Amino acid sequence: MNPSELRSSIALACVFALRMLGLFLIIPIFSLHAKNLPNGDNSTLVGLTIGIYAMVQALLHIPLGMLSDRYGRKTIVAFGLSLFIIGALVAASHDDLFWILAGRAIQGAGAISAAISAWVADSTREEVRTRAMAIIGGSIALSFALSVIIATPLYELLGMSGIFVMMACLGLAALIVTIQFVPSAPMLNLPQPEGTQNNWDRFMKVLNNSQLVKLNLGVLLIHATQVAMFIAIPRMMLADGLDLPSHWKMYITVLILSLVVMAPMLMRAEKKNQLALLLKAGAFFVVFAQLIFFGIIGMENLNLYVLGFGLVIFFTGFNILESLIPSLISVIAGDNRGAGLGIYNTSMSIGLFLGGIMGGWVFGQLGIQAIFMISLGLMFAWWLLIFNMTGLVRKVKASHS
Repeated sequence: MNPSELRSSIALACVFALRMLGLFLIIPIFSLHAKNLPNGDNSTLVGLTIGIYAMVQALLHIPLGMLSDRYGRKTIVAFGLSLFIIGALVAASHDDLFWILAGRAIQGAGAISAAISAWVADSTREEVRTRAMAIIGGSIALSFALSVIIATPLYELLGMSGIFVMMACLGLAALIVTIQFVPSAPMLNLPQPEGTQNNWDRFMKVLNNSQLVKLNLGVLLIHATQVAMFIAIPRMMLADGLDLPSHWKMYITVLILSLVVMAPMLMRAEKKNQLALLLKAGAFFVVFAQLIFFGIIGMENLNLYVLGFGLVIFFTGFNILESLIPSLISVIAGDNRGAGLGIYNTSMSIGLFLGGIMGGWVFGQLGIQAIFMISLGLMFAWWLLIFNMTGLVRKVKASHS
């Protein structure tokens, strides 16, 4: 990357990460906090409150992405961050489930992920765009990992309302970075791919691409699994005697170990052009983690060390997939990458919503073990599905040549 491309990619990754950190901060602790609120015993409502953010995003990613084509990336990203700040302040104003739900919905209306991804594409050359997208994907993975480390100490220090105020501050920081530090990139006049005449044709071409369908299905399932898991994981740690203020110790240990496992795998796969194999490995790690969690629930006594091992395996797979999938989508979609990344971000938001609402319902109706059993089945089915993906390595090699 040249200096301008690197600056744009890092600055936009910071904007993405600051906003995603604001989203993820409540996931490790909200299900426990909600127990003390009116209607907090309604697991479905708690799951809806966690997931409503993502559902509103899913509805608005593509429209706001299209508006960014017309009015400019910076204008739409600044607008979305302003809604994120307003929603955080609404949620902080009352420690009430319905006020928090309303605030989360307003936050979700600032659906700028597709606009940011398109901005990255505008600001980089084809031969380095995969690396730029990997930086964005890695920022999402790291923001989630950081959130699970700092969420419980922040909750003990600030309370839930204080966390939402902190989200507003993070949104303000992202807004300042957007306005002051990210260069405005000229829109790229990309040629129409053969056989397409308009934006709808381009959108449908991406939507019907079998490889992109499989990748987007994986995006949906990994994020649904992620949110559903953290309705159960904090309760499991409490049941094994690890009090809430100490949860961060487990998370930081897990994060460090998962990075130690993941980093050499990523470097080797990039060097050897084995990204398709790495994709399957990442999915396998998530499947294996669900199998471990499912087995732990069946034990007579929960084992904190086995739980920690399962979390290391999960975060290794999660971080691999978060870093890899958006870069693969940007390559496979080619000149239709704007539509491809819009569908990617919509799939991610739908997954986050389904993980919250369905995870809450399954927990309330069927118990913790059912969460991991369903997640195991869905992720295993996707793992089998991606084994017959063809041409992926060839496409990635061509993008680097």
